[in-house]
Parts: sequence; C-alpha cells; structure tokens
Amino acid sequence: MLSALGGFALAVAGVLIFTDLTFEEYMGKFISTDIMEFVGVALFSIASFFVSLLIQVILHEGGHLVCGLATGYKFVSFRIFSLTLIRLNGKFCIKKFKIAGTGGQCLLTPPERALEEIPTVLYNAGGFLVNIIVSAVAFCLISSCDAPLLKVFLLLFGLTGLLLALINGIPLKVNGIGNDGHNMLTLGKNPKAKGAMVMQLRANALIVEGLTPVEMPREWFVAENEDIDAISIPDDTDWSDAISLTVELMRISYLMDLRDDVNKRMEQAHNLLEEVYSHKDKLMGLIANETATELLFTALATGRKELAASLYTPELQKYINTYKGVMSSKERVLWAVAYYMDENMEEAGKIYNSLKERSSGFLMQGEVKMDISLIERLLGSQKHA
Repeated sequence: MLSALGGFALAVAGVLIFTDLTFEEYMGKFISTDIMEFVGVALFSIASFFVSLLIQVILHEGGHLVCGLATGYKFVSFRIFSLTLIRLNGKFCIKKFKIAGTGGQCLLTPPERALEEIPTVLYNAGGFLVNIIVSAVAFCLISSCDAPLLKVFLLLFGLTGLLLALINGIPLKVNGIGNDGHNMLTLGKNPKAKGAMVMQLRANALIVEGLTPVEMPREWFVAENEDIDAISIPDDTDWSDAISLTVELMRISYLMDLRDDVNKRMEQAHNLLEEVYSHKDKLMGLIANETATELLFTALATGRKELAASLYTPELQKYINTYKGVMSSKERVLWAVAYYMDENMEEAGKIYNSLKERSSGFLMQGEVKMDISLIERLLGSQKHA
C-alpha cells in the first residue's frame, strides 16, 4: 500500500516540478476530472512506478556489472530480487537467493593484482551513475513526447532512477550496511577495509563454485604466525563495521570446517561466537541474526541446551525459517534443533535427507557441502563417543 501511494505521490510531485502548473491549478484539474479517468490515471501511475522500479534496479545492477567488467573484475552472480543468474562450469543458470533490504546484487571477483592496484571506485559507482544517466534521458524525452500516459511513465521512470541514485550514491549506512557511496569512500581510504572486501568477494566466488572454507587459501583465515588453536577476535574490532565482522565470522566458519576434532572445533567456534554476540547491541541486524543463529548451533552441538533455548526466540525462528529455502546453513541449524533440543531423530533425519536431495538447488554450493559434512561429522562423533 505504501509503495502504491508512493508511486502516485511521485507522479503528482513530478507534474508540479516539471510543468508550469501550480498546486492550485493542479487541484482544480483534479477536481474537474471524471472519477473514472482519475482512477485510470492513478492505476497507471502506480503500475508505472513498479515497472520503473524494476527496470531501474536491473539497470543499477547492470551498471555495477559493466563497470566492474570494464575494470578487470570477473562475473560471479547477478541477482534481481530473489532470482540470481550465475555461471557454473561455463553455463549460465538461474537459482534463488535473497537478502533482506536489497532489491538486487551484482557480485564479481576482483582482478588478481596487488591490493593497492585493485580498482573499486567505478565498480561501486557504476550502479547509481547508470540510474542518473537513464533518468536524464527520460526527462529529456518528456518534452518531445505527445502521449500523456507516456509522459507520466517517463516522469516516474526518471524520478525513480533519481531516487535510487540518491539512496545509493549519497554515502550512508542503513542498519549498519554501507551503501555504494559509503563503500566507495571507505575502500578508497581504508586499506584494511579494502583487503577485507576483496577477500570476501574472492571467497564468495569460490563458495558459489563449490569450495568450502578449508579448500580455500589458509592465509585468508589464519595469519602467518597465528596459532589456529588460539584464534581470537582482534581487540580493536569495530563491532558496528559489517565488513570486518563478516571476515571474523568467515574465520569461525573455517574452524567449523576443519576436518580434525569436530567437538574441539565446535567448542572453539562457540567461544568466539559468544564473544561476538556479547556485543549484540552494536551489531548490525543481519550480523546479529547470523551470529545468534550460529551460536544456537554451537550451543546445541556442545550440550548447552539452556543457552540454546534462550537463543531460540520467536524472532530468531522467524529469521531462520525465512532463509532456510535459500541458505543451507539454516537447514543445518534446524537439524541441530531437532536432533539435540527436541531429540526427534526422525525429524532430524528428514531434514538431513531433504538437505542432501535439494543440495544442487542452493546458490552457495560450498556452503551446502560444508553443512552436510558438518552434520555427518557430528553424527560420526556421537557414534564414537
């Protein structure tokens, strides 16, 4: 409803801004207009808003794609809402994936160069630059267009593009996540943040291809002189910085994926996740939910049922169920709930078998491989206990 009203409001605002009509004149025309004609124009405006938004989102992500490819990046995935185009084994295919608060996402992998030589400005700016360009073209076409409804569409198309350009181009954080403008500035002046982002993009590409954390370069997760049994969260961690915290969560995933003593690694991962979650008031929403979800899993795997019960709130249950269809890690957590908390072996078996049967349908193939392996290693440790 709010989106529909927003579309009509944009149309009204556009008429007032881009024509010579005053508000009083506009209201006079509005009052004298036949009710059916008004309803028709209103419905057309609302439909035009949604169509314009869809096209502008596609163009925005296309801008990232073109500018990224032009500066040496390689294609990984292109998502519009939940539909994601990826390339596997030389063939393009469609899979489903979604992240709350995002209408689309274009992920590329950076060129193999020294960190300081990897370009980031054009890749980040490409989206809102395209929105600005196509909006300017739409506004220019309005004056040469005679069809009233086409004028309304062009007007809404241009305004929607400008709105997206402003939302993405003006540097700001929304729920802890930096937009394109914010990322462009941050990566340009902060080498540590740039290194973290480059690592995430490269790891993401490998996960889509089917690699798990332990199959990736060890130095991405463990420093040269760092004892793997003594990995800790850095003292200077900025708990509000989603980029650096994502790296820490990936390091914890690496520990969980190690193929040695699974119970030892679950304990180690649990302690690290507890430290991160102790700062939950400073964490952005998505990071807080992901940390709580993994902490629930490790709490169950290490026998901390009371803690698990306190974590498994209706809010977290809703989050897990929202993403279980596109993130295999959520199915892993539901398996742990059935196996350890409910002690319902039949339900746990159904979840595990369903996960294996649907494994090829997940976007993040490396993640689903890790999740299945982790379940199997935990089951194996129970048999040998």
